Amino acid sequence: MSSLVTPVTPSHSTADHFAIADELVQEFAATAVQRDRQGGTAQAERDRIRQSGLLKLIIPQPYGGWGETWETALHITRRFATVDSSIAHLFSYHHLGVVAPHVFGNPEQAQRYYTLTAERNWFWCNGFNPLDRRVVLTPDGDGFRLNGTKSFCSGSVDSDLIPVSAVQEGFTTFRIVIVPTQREGVLVHGDWDNMGQRQTDSGSISFSNVRIEADEILSPIPEGEVFKTFRSCLTQVTFTNIYLGITQGAFEAAKQYTQTQTRPWLTSGVESATQDPYILLHYGEMAIALEAATLLADRATQLVQTAWDKGYDLTPEERGECALAIAKAKAFVTKTGLDITSKIFEVMGTRATAASYGFDRYWRNLRTFTLHDPVDYKIRAVGNWALNHELPKPDFYS
Repeated sequence: MSSLVTPVTPSHSTADHFAIADELVQEFAATAVQRDRQGGTAQAERDRIRQSGLLKLIIPQPYGGWGETWETALHITRRFATVDSSIAHLFSYHHLGVVAPHVFGNPEQAQRYYTLTAERNWFWCNGFNPLDRRVVLTPDGDGFRLNGTKSFCSGSVDSDLIPVSAVQEGFTTFRIVIVPTQREGVLVHGDWDNMGQRQTDSGSISFSNVRIEADEILSPIPEGEVFKTFRSCLTQVTFTNIYLGITQGAFEAAKQYTQTQTRPWLTSGVESATQDPYILLHYGEMAIALEAATLLADRATQLVQTAWDKGYDLTPEERGECALAIAKAKAFVTKTGLDITSKIFEVMGTRATAASYGFDRYWRNLRTFTLHDPVDYKIRAVGNWALNHELPKPDFYS
């Protein structure tokens, strides 16, 4: 392992933050295939991210953070995903958790959790999963109790805080609760065993009569408050950037292999695979699609930043336009990514299927992650805009 990454102070530049991330990218790439094979918790890699200071990347400077933009955070996420999409997944979900008190809570809660996260270097995980309504919050004296099980809790192992969506009688919307992972009654099962995203620890967490203080419940979402519906946009654009990073990583890995290992077909009439006419054709098709996917993702990412900067001044129309751009990007990146992560074998050849290369992980990771929510609904939303000029309506998935 190389020497520890030196955390930067808030006075340093965005370039310094990218430099830290790129050093970690190189480090994680060296063990990515092996770790994908073994699964489990990426403990050493999580520790390296902790040591780097990147956990406070988007925390505002007045609260002890680096005050970076979502654009920076998402581009770093994308870079991680080129070599290890599990790490990108963990890293991005941390930031989605960090801003939960900002989006769903009141200013005092946002300040509290931002400040404590920066001071204590907390690593957030995910416990939202709105399709899973088994976690119930009930009043108990001057506090509350939390009971039930939540699935797909990415980053659960080795986390410090869990933002959980819970059902409470008398409330039509979810209550958002911030739960310390080590609190009595919290059980992280570590039961994630899927074909892709193997080191995301996206298994289940059980809550057994867990004590919840009143100020650990984020403020209810008021009717008509547009910004408090914005987390789903952040989530969807995060997915889009991870999908794109996986695809870019697969494309670059295939290029390197083709340039050094692939043989031309015996009837091609050329001596090098890099001159094989059909290999060139495939690379041309992939390059065009990947550039289009990148442009769409960049545009969506920029619009997310613009919307975030507006905060409580965000209008329903601006949010809808942002969600529409994300839907376009996510749909195209998903289809392009699944195509490219499969097609790379056509330009590399049979020997590239050897387990030692681990090239199959790109497709496995992307296929697993893109099943989070059906991309068909994103395409339908775009069609509804194209035909009926109706923008996507806010919910947990758009």
